[in-house]
Amino acid sequence: MEAIVLGGGRNTGALRNIDPHPYEAGIRIDGRPMVEYVIEVLAGMEEINRILVVIPPGIIPERKWAQVEMVEPGDSMIDSLLRAVQHTQRDGHVLVVASDIPFITREAIRDFIDHCRRRPADVYYSFVPKAVVLAKYPATKRTYVRLKEGVVTGGNIFLVRPKILLDFRDRIEQAFALRKQPLKLCRLLGIKFMVKLLAGQLGIDEIEARVGAILNVKGAGIRSGYPEIGVDVDKPSDLYLTRELLSKGQSRQP
Repeated sequence: MEAIVLGGGRNTGALRNIDPHPYEAGIRIDGRPMVEYVIEVLAGMEEINRILVVIPPGIIPERKWAQVEMVEPGDSMIDSLLRAVQHTQRDGHVLVVASDIPFITREAIRDFIDHCRRRPADVYYSFVPKAVVLAKYPATKRTYVRLKEGVVTGGNIFLVRPKILLDFRDRIEQAFALRKQPLKLCRLLGIKFMVKLLAGQLGIDEIEARVGAILNVKGAGIRSGYPEIGVDVDKPSDLYLTRELLSKGQSRQP
């Protein structure tokens, strides 16, 4: 399987006040660029034979990992993703991983892939229960949504057929832009779904069915019991927490 690591986002928000690196993937955690933690895990997995890392030159050594290839980022996240997709095989699925999840482990990714293999679908999206996140990282603050299955946060990895990304760019770009705003994201599915979300009565199966009806693709929501998939570094409190834990040696075992 091929993997894409998305790390082209510019460091223009509040994180820049802590670390001035121009790109978020280059923010230092325990002396290393944040993206290296993700690459290290993927490079150690026998399931992954090729890793396309979407970052500008100079953030990581280009020949440190044999299976890593660099892709120049685009103007937006979806542009960067599509640039990487152009270099992948069109058959099968590609694993897409954010560059800002330094706690990620091989075990967490392998569990996600194993669950995906049990269901036929074109795109698989991960989510993590709030209780799972807080049990291991009680100080972290995430965006949560109440579904019929419980309170969850979206994961930072997904599995997709490359053709889907190329065929439905506009819709996917909308979803990316609203990924931190559940109500607005749900509005893309229709007013009925937004009302059910507000009432905490919207189910994963309903979301899957609606996505299938809109895009004519089969989607699957994958519940993960690994909080590392749901904990990213997108605000100062996240970075302080991550630096504290990793500097104390409390990092994940890859």
